[in-house]
Amino acid sequence: MTRIPHDVDTDYYALADFLSEEDRDLVERVRSFVRSDLAPVINGYWERAEFPHALLPAFVKTGVVGTAVRGYGAPGLNRFQTGLVAMELSRGDGSFNTVNAVQSGLVMGTIDRFGDDEQKARWLPALARMERLGAFGLTEPLHGSDSVRLETTARRSGDGYLLSGAKRWIGMGDIADVVIIWARDESDGKVRGFVVEETDGRYPDGFEAAPILGKIGKRAIPQADITLDDVFVPAGNRLVHANSFRDVSAVLSATRSTVAWEALGHATAAYEIAARYAQTREQFGRPIASFQLVQHKLAKMLAELTSMQLMCFRSATLQDDDRFSNAQASLLKMHVCDKARDLCREARDMLGGNGLLLENDVARHLTDMEVVHTYEGTDSIQSLIVGRDITGIAAFA
Repeated sequence: MTRIPHDVDTDYYALADFLSEEDRDLVERVRSFVRSDLAPVINGYWERAEFPHALLPAFVKTGVVGTAVRGYGAPGLNRFQTGLVAMELSRGDGSFNTVNAVQSGLVMGTIDRFGDDEQKARWLPALARMERLGAFGLTEPLHGSDSVRLETTARRSGDGYLLSGAKRWIGMGDIADVVIIWARDESDGKVRGFVVEETDGRYPDGFEAAPILGKIGKRAIPQADITLDDVFVPAGNRLVHANSFRDVSAVLSATRSTVAWEALGHATAAYEIAARYAQTREQFGRPIASFQLVQHKLAKMLAELTSMQLMCFRSATLQDDDRFSNAQASLLKMHVCDKARDLCREARDMLGGNGLLLENDVARHLTDMEVVHTYEGTDSIQSLIVGRDITGIAAFA
């Protein structure tokens, strides 16, 4: 006789009580998309390392593309709501959440923050409809954690600029129509933002992008190597208000908290999978959930999940009140991503050999968490930012 699992409660401290009706409607719209459109097909896309183009029209209908951007077809969500979107999407799949994080946060967020009115009107509406896809080109082959030392250059030439250099690990970099490239202006050494556009299906001469193959996580979204060899960009494609690496940091600080919400989504899914599996998997004549060791593990997992929820919820409140510092963002990303990765490992282990099968989903969440743990600032770098805030001493160059 198959045992019907006991309900799995992932909101142990009733944090849903703090959600407004607008928040609840938002969550339900995203959950409905995940349940009806994303979850039934994502494992196939993940295994084939194929971008899920077919899902984009249904996702646009949720009305969340653009998240915190206001106007131009974007919803103008607050940071708490933006976090809820990231949590619910990654609870379904990390690759698709990254699609939205890149499109809405890094690309649309950058254009909204640093573009002038004409630039916003030119690019944001099509991005909000996902008629055009975007990419954010910061990381370089030799500069990840020390991206402040980026070597890609911009040289004034006639009525525009020539960009030269290389970028690596650029999400959607080989399929995007709009690619933001951060480059150092040779005239004054300042870091500025430029938009490279695809026109009539072609990138400008000198722009080459190729997907990075052989990834173990985030397989349904491509990351690309980009090379730029005197790529001409019109002067009107320079983001007029992006004039220093401090501006880059402002974008990353705003999106770093959303990465923690993504980690929370992966951890939530992994805990749910483990708790349900423990109640139905029988060994030695009874469900493994009846063993003390398994119950202890589930209780510890729930405690960690609840602590992650509390940090994410409180951080979003601080951010919406404009009281959230870079160090606080780093502490959030460092702690939540670390604990989420541990929880996903524990869940995979609880499923034993079955946890290795893609059909049981937990391995996808685990390997995607390996990616989340690294991008937008590694655990080590986040700890040094927090350490500098604690001591007043910088322990890195």
